[in-house]
Amino acid sequence: MRILLIGTMYEPDLGPAAPLFTMLCKGLVRLGHQVTVITAVPHYPTGQVQKEFRSKWVWSSVEDGVNVVRVKLPSVNRAKLVQRFFQFLCFQVGTALSGLNLKYDVVLAANSFLTVLLPFALLGVLKHKPIVYSVQDLYPDVGIKLGVFKKKFVINAVARLERYCLLHSAIIQIISDSFRPGLRALGVSDEKMALVYNWVDTDLIRPASRVNAFAQENNLVDRFIVLYAGNIGLSQNLEQVLAAAEQLAHHDKFLFLFIGDGVGRKPLMAESKKRQLTNVKFMPFQPRERLSEVLACADISLVTLRQGLATNSVPSKTLSILASGRPIVVSVDEGSDLWNLVKEADVGLCVRPDSSIDLVQAILRLEQDKCLRESLGQNGRMWAETHHSPQVAAKKFEDLLLKAIASKQ
Repeated sequence: MRILLIGTMYEPDLGPAAPLFTMLCKGLVRLGHQVTVITAVPHYPTGQVQKEFRSKWVWSSVEDGVNVVRVKLPSVNRAKLVQRFFQFLCFQVGTALSGLNLKYDVVLAANSFLTVLLPFALLGVLKHKPIVYSVQDLYPDVGIKLGVFKKKFVINAVARLERYCLLHSAIIQIISDSFRPGLRALGVSDEKMALVYNWVDTDLIRPASRVNAFAQENNLVDRFIVLYAGNIGLSQNLEQVLAAAEQLAHHDKFLFLFIGDGVGRKPLMAESKKRQLTNVKFMPFQPRERLSEVLACADISLVTLRQGLATNSVPSKTLSILASGRPIVVSVDEGSDLWNLVKEADVGLCVRPDSSIDLVQAILRLEQDKCLRESLGQNGRMWAETHHSPQVAAKKFEDLLLKAIASKQ
């Protein structure tokens, strides 16, 4: 089977989808398939293209058996929506042109239409190729909740364009059953939807010693580390974490560590400085090969989302935390997918996203109960190995892609 994957992120990019699709492509190659990826040059989360990828229009390489084509993007300020949408458009044009002469049997496209509409139409629909559409977020819902789509005509236009991709796909891959009502509202039948949970590199990310090289290099050994690692953007509600840090400022042992980047990083750092928080530390993204050490330096890891955003979302960082064998505290909507996952797997504590007091109480409870921390961490590792390994995901996607091809015959 010759597979063409279209998506904006692939390693060494730092976006959450990058390791997911990199692992998937490698897994499909190991299953004996020919895989080509058309993706963007590394640019996430800042919008600034890495310097070594600015000189050419297209980079082609073979990486672990995967044919990787990276198309040029302009560097933009992702905090400005017009610039971000322009970057999306450049990716669409570059991808469509790069794929015109490729030979493939099936297309795997990562939503949304904002990044794949043109190549979706030209390389999939017009060439009569079956398409599996991978839905990680529901549009226009996610844009409405973030306040990006406000005007009714914009919302209607977004819904129509996303519906085009959905209705012209042979199969819609979803990461949660909670996506079904929203997709039904856009005209997608249940028969077209296929549930495949997200996955995590359980070989790379393993439980490691709390006292490791990364912790020692950064003076993290003698503190109780509350870690947030990932994108610092519009949806993470990290002001709540700063409020918790302020309430615990009189406890010398606590250190709130933010590792990552994004459009919200500078404002968050400015707010921390304004509050004169000496128990807060910011660090940039770390190399992927150090991820086990980074996650292992935590006593507690956090996943936070603004109120109303967690209904249909389990951030990929969640699975990395589970694989690392560390307890998790999630600050999300009660009854959301992430809330239910933490409860079902018994891997951490859940608090409301509008209460820094609840967050503080959860942190104090775990700090005072080492046995509970260890038990929750062990449960997390077991859950990741059982339900979210890349090998399981690759086999499920192989089945979906073959089914999509059969549907066109």
